[in-house]
Amino acid sequence: MSWYRFPDYLSVAERREQAAKEVKKLRKKGQILHPIAIEGRLIASTLWGKAWCKNLELYSNDEYRLQRGRSYVRHGAVIDLKIAEGKVTALVSGASLYKVEVEISAMATTNWNKLVTQCANKIDSLIELLQGKFSKGVMAIIIDPQHGLFPQPQDIKFNCSCLDWADMCKHVAAVLYGIGSRLDHKPEELFILRQADYIELISKAGTTALTTTAVDNSDQPFVDGDLAALFDIDMGDTVQQEPISKHSSVPSKTKKLASAMKTKRKPKTVRKKQTAEN
Repeated sequence: MSWYRFPDYLSVAERREQAAKEVKKLRKKGQILHPIAIEGRLIASTLWGKAWCKNLELYSNDEYRLQRGRSYVRHGAVIDLKIAEGKVTALVSGASLYKVEVEISAMATTNWNKLVTQCANKIDSLIELLQGKFSKGVMAIIIDPQHGLFPQPQDIKFNCSCLDWADMCKHVAAVLYGIGSRLDHKPEELFILRQADYIELISKAGTTALTTTAVDNSDQPFVDGDLAALFDIDMGDTVQQEPISKHSSVPSKTKKLASAMKTKRKPKTVRKKQTAEN
């Protein structure tokens, strides 16, 4: 016999209203919040935001919780998200208010030095870097799965105060997508998160010699279609248009994100008549 009971379904309007109430309550107490506000269905629209979300999806086979996370972040459930060196702290509004922490390892010094060297003479200014206005060659270097700027599963640890026993709950997924949305507006925070100095990248990129090959096409402009090719995935909206079954299949080449990530979740005691999270 199960002691769990599921709460009534909350509509999108009700979820938004609940999140707004939480924001008002916390701000009344003097807390400074940095919510994630999504306009329309696109979670991310710039090169940096899209690349973060696609990197996340590349390593995950838990599409159901990713889909739930996308729904949560689009409906304003991530009412606070702060990025610091190696750490993201967030508040997510659900059946209760949940605290989420995401820790991301600093980029290895050898990888960073290699990235700086390979990008030499290919980035003209800080503005171009942050706006994503660079070549195919630079983007290929930045998103390289082994040595690039984006974290791999083993670089990420997370924890949520909810009762979900899953490695990656929907609140964590919402926060991970929220990071992608934030990078649309503040791409420099990706460098802060990975503890990598983008000013150093710009200053050294103009003075270090670059070795090219006869087939180097890195001087060609970078566009969204190239990002799709680099990730070998569809570069459309990061939001699935149709609900995804919990038992839907996943491409065999996709690696597991949740099982590979290290979590710090503490054992949670099941209490009688415990209300499941919404």
